[in-house]
Order: sequence, then C-alpha cells, then structure tokens
Amino acid sequence: MINRYGKLASWVYHLDKPIGRSFGDQEYYRQRLEQCRRGPILEPAVGNGRLLVPLIEAGFSVEGFDASAEMLEYCQDECRKRKLTVSLTQQTFETFAYDKHFAAIIMPAGSFQLIANTLSAGAVLKRFYDHLLPDGSLIVDLDPIGSFLGPSGSVRSWTTDDGDLLTLTDHRVETNYVAQTTLSHLRYEHWQGGNLTTTELDLFKLRWWGVNEFVLALNAAGFVDVVVSGNYQHGQAPQKDDDIISFEARRPTGR
Repeated sequence: MINRYGKLASWVYHLDKPIGRSFGDQEYYRQRLEQCRRGPILEPAVGNGRLLVPLIEAGFSVEGFDASAEMLEYCQDECRKRKLTVSLTQQTFETFAYDKHFAAIIMPAGSFQLIANTLSAGAVLKRFYDHLLPDGSLIVDLDPIGSFLGPSGSVRSWTTDDGDLLTLTDHRVETNYVAQTTLSHLRYEHWQGGNLTTTELDLFKLRWWGVNEFVLALNAAGFVDVVVSGNYQHGQAPQKDDDIISFEARRPTGR
C-alpha cells in the first residue's frame, strides 16, 4: 500500500512534527485565514493536527480528515488534552464528502503531492471547488521541483521519553520524469535496549508540479484569482531557491 502512514510512520511523524511546530506556515495560514472567519475551514490530510490545533486555539473553526486512522488518533488525543471540540473523520482525497460548504480549504506542507496521479489530482481539485462556498479560498503548499531531484537516501533517528529509539531509512527507488513522480521505500524501525522490536515499510510516492502547470490545473477546476507566493511571503513571486511555494485561489461568487 502506498503512502500508508501506519503505526510507526505516524509515531515518527508526531515526534518530528509535534503540535504547533511551524515551518513559517502556521503564521502564514493564520494571516491568510483571517478573512475566513465567516465559515468553517477544512484541512484534508490533517495528520496529527500540527496546524489544526493551533488554528482552533486561535479561534478558527477547523475540521479535518485523513486516510490514516493512526494519524487521526494522534490528532484526536491532542485535541482531548486541550479540551478542544473538533470534527475529524477518516476519509480519502478521492471520496471525501460533506453535507456543507467551507469558507476555506487548506493543504500545508506539500500534502497535495501525495496524489501521484494527474487525473486524480484534477478530480480532487474539482472536489475541493465543489465543497467551497462562493468566494471561498483554497490554499495549497507545494515543494519546489528541486527538492525531488536532490540526493536520495538518508537515515534519521528519534529517542522517545522512555529511551526507545525510532529510526527511519529513506531510499529512493524510482524517479519517473514522464509521470513527474518519485517512489521511495521508507523503512521505520523501533528499537528497545538495542533490540529491534518492530519494523514497517511504507512505499512513498509523490508527484512534483511546475508552477504554471499547477496554476492551469486550478483554472481547469474552476478556480480564479490564483496568487502564487514563495516562502510564505504572500504575493512574492517564487524564486529558484525557495523552500516552499504556496498557491491561493478562489471559487468565484455565483458559481
């Protein structure tokens, strides 16, 4: 199964990207969402709630979904600790559905690139469009192409409060320049007292997008007034060394 985010993957994610950790996105999204207090906000691929929880604490009405039950457990637990009421559901990009519309849909940290098929990505953008209120906003972060084409292979580790060791070995096995995808084997390991207790292998597939290509995809889904920004500087055109590119688009009024 590709992009599973199982037990060990979710544990590592929560250790590496705890609630409230910002890459510049937390401040950016709070600023951009100020205009959206007139309605609820949806975060697909909500993960452990790294961004959702601080937004709720700041007074925004946010709910989310994720395909991974394990990731949702972390998010639900963090909300319970803070006595926050939140709606979280297990759904996928391709089939999510709500009986209401949202003032904004947000996808930070490149989560949209988990949709590796072009046709599926276009259908998901249209699904986002259909779930927005008129004049509602979609904000999506994408990693620049250069981040996909750099050196492959790494080993990282984390120590838990109990002294256990978690390791992640990332090995890229394929770069498909036609499909614009990379496929990596992510091997997670849990060590206790020097003994390997659990291991987990995720097949991790991502798709990269050109800036103009994604703008065209947004337009094809019906979005207008697309603003492309580099490194969370709203309206600043992306530069070749930027770490993140943000796209903000609007569902037009009356459509």
